[in-house]
Amino acid sequence: MSHDAIVLLKNDHQEVRKQFRAFRKAGLTPVQKQTIVDSILELLTVHTYVENEVMYPRVRQLLPDLEDDVLESYEEHHVADVLCMELATMDATDERFDAKTTVLIENVEHHMEEEEQEWFPKVREGLGRKQLQELGEELLEARKRAPRRPEQPSAMKKAVDAVIS
Repeated sequence: MSHDAIVLLKNDHQEVRKQFRAFRKAGLTPVQKQTIVDSILELLTVHTYVENEVMYPRVRQLLPDLEDDVLESYEEHHVADVLCMELATMDATDERFDAKTTVLIENVEHHMEEEEQEWFPKVREGLGRKQLQELGEELLEARKRAPRRPEQPSAMKKAVDAVIS
């Protein structure tokens, strides 16, 4: 298995998309929807954590020309984090559950598409294979300590502010 950071992150994206497709299936029961959304929340929480804690700060340090892209990604993560935190407190029978999940999916799909089509190629071009492998190792280590449920806003904001400063 490749430990290339971009390959690992794209694999995460594939797993997230799989859950998005599952949610969009017609005729799901509230229990099925809740199970799928719980899976989405865990996948996104872990993925966001490893990008915020490892990928973005390291790329920002190694490729300063991509700083604006990194800052935009932090903001896109913030929007997804807020939606995840709200969904984590909801039940699938809540009248806004489906709508909120749909907005989350749309936002995350846009973010993943931008990363894959624009940002990842720039990172791959700017970093060598060895650096991407090392970054991948760091991502795997961060994944072990990553939270599995959305964090409270103050904890997430504090973590992001510390990285950006």
